[in-house]
Amino acid sequence: MKWKFFVIVIVMFLSACSENNKEADGKKREEAIANLNEEGMPIVDEKITIDVFSGQAATTAEDWNDVPMLNEYEKMTNIDMQWEQVAIDGLAEKRNLTLASGDLPDLFYGTYLPNADVYKYGKQGVLIPLNDLIDKYAPNIKNYLDAYPEIKQGITFPDGNMYAIPRLRDPNSPTSLMDDKPWINKDILEEVGMDNPETTEEFYAYLKAAKELSVEGKDVIPFSSVSMDRLYHLISGAFGVSNKGIMHRLIDEDPETGEMRFYRIADEYKQMLEYMNKLYTEGLIEQNIYSIEVDQFLANGMEGRYAAMNFFNPIDYFGEEVGSRYIPGNALEGPDGDKMFTAVLSPVNSLGHFSITNVNENPEATLRWLDYFWSEEGKKMFFMGLEGETYKETAEGPKLLEEITNNPNGLTIQEALANYIINPGGGHPVLDDPRYSTAPEFRPEDIENAEHNEPYLIDEPWPMFFYEDDEQSRLDALTTDLSKYVGEMEAQFVTGETSFAEWDNYVQTMKEMGLDEYMEIQKKALDRYLGN
Repeated sequence: MKWKFFVIVIVMFLSACSENNKEADGKKREEAIANLNEEGMPIVDEKITIDVFSGQAATTAEDWNDVPMLNEYEKMTNIDMQWEQVAIDGLAEKRNLTLASGDLPDLFYGTYLPNADVYKYGKQGVLIPLNDLIDKYAPNIKNYLDAYPEIKQGITFPDGNMYAIPRLRDPNSPTSLMDDKPWINKDILEEVGMDNPETTEEFYAYLKAAKELSVEGKDVIPFSSVSMDRLYHLISGAFGVSNKGIMHRLIDEDPETGEMRFYRIADEYKQMLEYMNKLYTEGLIEQNIYSIEVDQFLANGMEGRYAAMNFFNPIDYFGEEVGSRYIPGNALEGPDGDKMFTAVLSPVNSLGHFSITNVNENPEATLRWLDYFWSEEGKKMFFMGLEGETYKETAEGPKLLEEITNNPNGLTIQEALANYIINPGGGHPVLDDPRYSTAPEFRPEDIENAEHNEPYLIDEPWPMFFYEDDEQSRLDALTTDLSKYVGEMEAQFVTGETSFAEWDNYVQTMKEMGLDEYMEIQKKALDRYLGN
């Protein structure tokens, strides 16, 4: 009977310990709430420390624990953020090891945590739901989500919870939503005596004429970019495919039925490949496009050899002299009258950038810390730095100081700002506001290009969808196989290695690879997204 007595004693002891732990945790929560100010500054009366695991882009400040903007913000808030920074190259591995170890930070910031992992660790309780915290302690974020319910849809998981704050692109800024952009070399355009192409046939004629020219003794390269995919970003809209944006590479919406479709087997997609085959086999697309290195593309670009390209701001990459030769290209009209630009991103461009863990004793204060950067004053501080040190207020709004825009040490604007703020580069959980952000897509040339093509940008691009665990594992396998096969066959059709007479076999092969199951999973995910 003694052993029963000892068992009872041990159970009572463990129960008492558990109750004591609950009481201690409850007391800590009471103290944290008592220390918190629900509005205004400071955020907390007594200073607190938050341990942060963060990604670090090469272009950003070296040590975020000593950056003027954050130093000033610490004084304002009474919150000392202790940053553990991990370079982007090794971020995924270190992040995954940290999550698996159980030795958690208070906050994951700018870590590009995949949606599947956000959901997985959210359901496990490692990452806490933010819904109620946003409602009560983040008025700026809440107001934004209320104003844009489609964005709230895009960050709400199937269980109804929000476990992360995303990096957002401004839904009202066309240049923010566009990925790469079309550019035409105006000097070559004038030399061939043509207008800026408006249709796929005019574009073909322009490339054909440009191919006969040379620039400083070197042949003009009619059409190129850093990958074949970026050429499709310009061409696909002329054939009515990829009409829900580029975050989903295999699926879009059937314009006739309104249903999701696997557009890589659609007749319109085949028609587009036939057009690209004509361009490629006639030498109008750079012939090493499937293997081109970025450095090689840039070298050709700096020599002014490209007649047309789909890429980023040419002045940024080719320099002022050559880059200024390029003007905005047009969204092209295809043979059936389709005319749209599909290289568009969802405002919810990347989700896993701000997640609070279950060891954080001050989640309310942590979220309030971020929420300020969604306010007008906070956005100025985050993107432009400190008034009087990096910018000044003018009648036209805040302007960067000349020391930043025309740095005496020859630094670019981004490099000069990196001495004061943490924004240049990295996945920050904020809204890219064109009034304050110095991101490249807000340069005058980019804004001009975006405004020029705005009437043809697709509406309501799909964000990345969320999947249940069993769906995710199966979808990963199917996507890997289908994407690989699509990519291989796409290249073979375009280069002429495989005849279009094999199209039916191509379609049948994908059906045998599990296309129906793939579409069933994707349709369920779309239904969940639309139902949020």
